Amino acid sequence: MRMSNNEDKPITYGDVFLVSSELSSEIIAPEDASIMQSVESLALGHVPRGGPASLMQSAASQNERIGVVATNDFATEHCVTVSQVEVGGTLVVSESVGGEVVAQYIYPSEAADEERSTRYPTTGVQEDAVTVGEALEAVALKPEGNKPIEHSDAAAIQAAEARATGRSEVVPGGVGAEAQCAASINAQTDDKTTLRDVLKDATSKLIEDKAAKREDAEGVVGAEIRNTLDLAIHPGGVAASITIASDLNKF
Repeated sequence: MRMSNNEDKPITYGDVFLVSSELSSEIIAPEDASIMQSVESLALGHVPRGGPASLMQSAASQNERIGVVATNDFATEHCVTVSQVEVGGTLVVSESVGGEVVAQYIYPSEAADEERSTRYPTTGVQEDAVTVGEALEAVALKPEGNKPIEHSDAAAIQAAEARATGRSEVVPGGVGAEAQCAASINAQTDDKTTLRDVLKDATSKLIEDKAAKREDAEGVVGAEIRNTLDLAIHPGGVAASITIASDLNKF
């Protein structure tokens, strides 16, 4: 995600989501966030923590603080949708503004209350292995989960997601994209998004998961270190948690 360090620059959809065309340059207005909150509530029965509506609200609040007012409310004038489809025992949720998908993530469906080895049939690992997603969620359960997300945390989360999914690109609406957006907004506001906010349900945001291995830990550690001033990992943070998981798995 792109975000300018200029505090007077309005936050657009392109700053927060991986979108293009007309939507990318549109300023996020409070009315846009309200509409997305209403649609999420109607479609899902709740407003997902750290979801599109939440991110839009943070961006809109920042735009209000710097005195920026959108010339039009894009979401008011264009279609906002939240769709759900069950695929292979998981519920795939897609959220769109003006026909462009701004987020896509998965929840276990009610019919998919199975053991992890069944939920992740492509991993081929023993049932008691700690997955990358579980290692990310472990961060949220510790005191370190209260830490506001920085760019080094986002880089580590993106690296972990890439290791879990086998995809080098950032997954739109995934945990890595959410973390990067949070880090960018955190740099401009006092209302900080924490590691817990993003990682507490990390496994449901990963399109695939796998057991954490030593090479996965090394990749995540490298990503976190490269984005810190002191070239060190955060104690109890993302890289540390993935490393502990790989040690427990012993492979």
